Amino acid sequence: MRKYLYLLFVLSIILTGCSNENQKADPSKQQNQSEKKINHASKEKKADAGEEKSSNRQEFYSNIPELPSSPADVTNQLPGKYAAKPLREKEWESKILEEMDEAPPLPEQPTEEELDQYFRYIYSLVKEDFPDPQEVLKKWEFNMFGSPEASDERYQFKDNYNIEIILDASGSMQNKVDGKTQMELAKDAINKFLSSAPKDANVSLRVYGHKGTGSDADKEESCSSIEQVYGFEQYDEETFDQALNSFEPKGWTPIEGALKESQKALSQFDAEMNTNLIYLVSDGVETCDGDPVSFAKEFADSNIKPIVNVIGFNVDAEAKKQLQSVSDNTNGIYTTVTNSEQLEEEFNRAKDVLESWERWKDDALRDSDAKRVDGSFDILSYTNDFYSVSLSQDLNISALLDGLVLNKKITYEIEKELRSRKRKMEEFIKQAKEEVDTDLQKAKTEKVETLKEEINEKYNQETTN
Repeated sequence: MRKYLYLLFVLSIILTGCSNENQKADPSKQQNQSEKKINHASKEKKADAGEEKSSNRQEFYSNIPELPSSPADVTNQLPGKYAAKPLREKEWESKILEEMDEAPPLPEQPTEEELDQYFRYIYSLVKEDFPDPQEVLKKWEFNMFGSPEASDERYQFKDNYNIEIILDASGSMQNKVDGKTQMELAKDAINKFLSSAPKDANVSLRVYGHKGTGSDADKEESCSSIEQVYGFEQYDEETFDQALNSFEPKGWTPIEGALKESQKALSQFDAEMNTNLIYLVSDGVETCDGDPVSFAKEFADSNIKPIVNVIGFNVDAEAKKQLQSVSDNTNGIYTTVTNSEQLEEEFNRAKDVLESWERWKDDALRDSDAKRVDGSFDILSYTNDFYSVSLSQDLNISALLDGLVLNKKITYEIEKELRSRKRKMEEFIKQAKEEVDTDLQKAKTEKVETLKEEINEKYNQETTN
């Protein structure tokens, strides 16, 4: 019995030892299994991260407009945030490079799709405001004031001529261009223009946003500060200078309110006996909760039948879209200007028409053939502007690519690929310019109504982002 118990005791020790050996081996197996689990989890995590990164990339680029693919796309594109900005200057370079950090970073070896997306983002930031060929047509018709060929009665001379300048005096007009504020440049151009107006023309100057400040606390005061500081009366240099120097840029931008006040003042000048021309000069969008686009249509359909020519002074994409719609709804001309020379050029166009009206009043020129528009100069001016804008855009894209490389945000290999896309876009825009030029040359000798139908059908598309 004792031997039997002893054998059981020995056997139990042996079994326990084996069990301990097995337990010693188990942690290794458990560790391997744990590592496998960790590696699997890591792979899953990386896959999830990759999917998340891809999702973020697609979400980001879904908000970036496509590159232009037709001449109409080029002429209708809205300016990018950094359009016409000197990107080779350190201040602007640092701003746009900081903004570029918002884009999903390119991998070391990006796909063609990723390169296309990245270039599309670059283009969206620096794309320029190309001139619209439809505005050339409006200028041709505007130049035909008094001619029987002018289909719109607003463009036919009447016995009386009334001109009102509506000037934006909001705080942003303090921004400087070539060493002078936009307000100073606008005042100089307006004074030169009206000083040459015929003695029989009635002139008016209306300002808005010249009281209060740009703060929310002063919004109500500023939005209601719309004032006719001169007219309607014949131009008197001393009195007009006093009116012109009686205000400075300060507050908000009530464009609809200003147009409503203009309508009230012009209500005495029926279109049957009066030609009513308004020049609206603004550097920004409506900020006083008004709807100037809808009101412009109402204003145009009134008995006043004004032509509202709009000058956008260094405007962004949102402002251009709104201001162009205001002019479209009154059959007026919209022009973007960035300097004093361009501003004066637009007023000079109206000055030429006023001189024709004065001759018409004196019966010195009644031959309609002499009023036939010669569009050659306008087409040349248009194509020159187009080239200048495309050159500015090309230079800014190059400047941005240089900055991205020098700041090690992209490699030289990636830059090479992006420059290839840039060259393709340059060639496309060059072809677009040639096509628009051909269309305008072809339409030049036709009557205004015919050429309007042809060109508007081709280029009158929704303005792109």
